[in-house]
Amino acid sequence: MDRTVQTPDGRTLAVEEAGDPNGHPVLVHEGTPNSRHLYPPAAIDAAVRGLRLISYDRPGYGGSTPQPGRSVADCAADVRAICAELGISRLAMWGISGGGPHVLACAALLPDLVTAAASLASPAPLDAEGLDWFAGMGALNADDTRLFLRDRQAARAKLDADREEVLGASPADLVSGLKTLLSPTDAAALNDGLAEFLVYCDHEGLAPGNEGWWDDGVAHSSPWGFELSAISVPVLLMHGRQDQFVPFGHGEWLAEHIPGVDARLFDHDGHLTLLTNRIPEVHGWLKERL
Repeated sequence: MDRTVQTPDGRTLAVEEAGDPNGHPVLVHEGTPNSRHLYPPAAIDAAVRGLRLISYDRPGYGGSTPQPGRSVADCAADVRAICAELGISRLAMWGISGGGPHVLACAALLPDLVTAAASLASPAPLDAEGLDWFAGMGALNADDTRLFLRDRQAARAKLDADREEVLGASPADLVSGLKTLLSPTDAAALNDGLAEFLVYCDHEGLAPGNEGWWDDGVAHSSPWGFELSAISVPVLLMHGRQDQFVPFGHGEWLAEHIPGVDARLFDHDGHLTLLTNRIPEVHGWLKERL
């Protein structure tokens, strides 16, 4: 099910729903590059558990209007607009990878709306005190971030070229392009079904341009606009030691800075395996807190 929601400032947000349409609502913040499309096994698990999954294109992706200069914290207002349109007064949520900071923003800023939140493989803030942010990170992500910090004009030009490659990529091309980020654990998880889904999401999310991808990068690399110490709702945090997209140290750092967090740090998981293997555990944890 797809619909659009209008924000108070006149933007459009493209929304997708799956799972049980009459179930308890759970909003999903997908990764970067972003797409509203929900991973089919996650939707099936949600339906079995009586959960209504809701996701949306962050501004600039897919069917959502760009919002240049947005911060991570700005997603809270968009989530509130979506919930108002759908008649939702309380919900749980989870976010993965680039969606992790956004789910944490909602946990901090929307305690009247969010009953519980789960953050999977989230990066820590770029200025996280005491964290070697690049330690253990695969070359693709580390090099792109360093280029962004050194020369934004060059980084934007590279993003233009990267988008063209992504739009023309096959599942096999995707696997090859992610080579420096894939630990053996994640390489094994990137089967044909998952690779095809990720290619579909990339194509859909980046079809209108690279504004959303660029703005995600700026938001992640800038002050997030909220304090982790402000989080008062229950938070489940998951991170895998075999993660080369977002290294394990990020999860350890977040586990130390989120009040009352239920941290599950897995020795044998990577980045992608949290999506392929852990979503039923996440849904079960959230449903207990709806």
